[in-house]
Amino acid sequence: MQKECRIIVRGGGDLATGTIHRLWGAGFKVLVLECDAPAAIRRQVAVCEAVYEGKAVVEGMECLLVNDWQDAESVWEQGKVPLLVDATGSCLEAFKPDIVIDAIIAKKNLGTHKKMAPLVIALGPGFTAGEDVDCIVETKRGHNLGRIIRSGSAAPNSGVPGNIGGYTAERVLHAQVAGVIHVARGIGEIVEQGEVIAEIVVDGGRIPVTATIPGIIRGMIREGYQVTEGFKIADIDPRREELANCFTISDKARCIAGSVLELVCRYALENAKC
Repeated sequence: MQKECRIIVRGGGDLATGTIHRLWGAGFKVLVLECDAPAAIRRQVAVCEAVYEGKAVVEGMECLLVNDWQDAESVWEQGKVPLLVDATGSCLEAFKPDIVIDAIIAKKNLGTHKKMAPLVIALGPGFTAGEDVDCIVETKRGHNLGRIIRSGSAAPNSGVPGNIGGYTAERVLHAQVAGVIHVARGIGEIVEQGEVIAEIVVDGGRIPVTATIPGIIRGMIREGYQVTEGFKIADIDPRREELANCFTISDKARCIAGSVLELVCRYALENAKC
């Protein structure tokens, strides 16, 4: 019997979830590693929510929180995806993955290196293909989105969100001060410009967070999350008619996922593991 690929994906945010969903759909065994307090704002399409809720369901794929990497097999047998809180990848030596995919999207390398597995893939900037990882998949919107990079690096982080409906930086909201988030309007709700969608609770009061543009709240950080000044807390989509987008994997995530699947399938075929 041929040995099956064992894949670890570091990160469970919305872009990572696109890749996890594609690999799961193709029948690969994936173990997701996350930190103990993930901060995804597109929470309806991010498996990292399992850290808080015990499970997360995205487009028919169920992800379950496990206490140890050894619990992964029983979750795979159920046709589900296991998620382990292990930000540093301490389970790697024992788990012995064939492939590690860094999908943290931190815009910098948080410790991923080529010795982690026979094939190491990274998504986005912060890595150099051929040095700290084997391959990189471009995550910047535009002509090169999803391009596989085998030498060099992805486009640097511009700090400007992609254009949606004519809006870029305006559609993403950041915390004005450090404090605890109190959510006033949830994902999927329609808001008008200037409307209060959240508050930041600080010593002595509450700082309102108002919608910068009219549209649908596509992403909102969890109630009670402790944020720092400048922390990304919400995302507004100006396309009011596309409510379903709040609850489905994005075109960007699917494009990236397709390139990852290409790399994984090539490795599996060349190593007789599929």
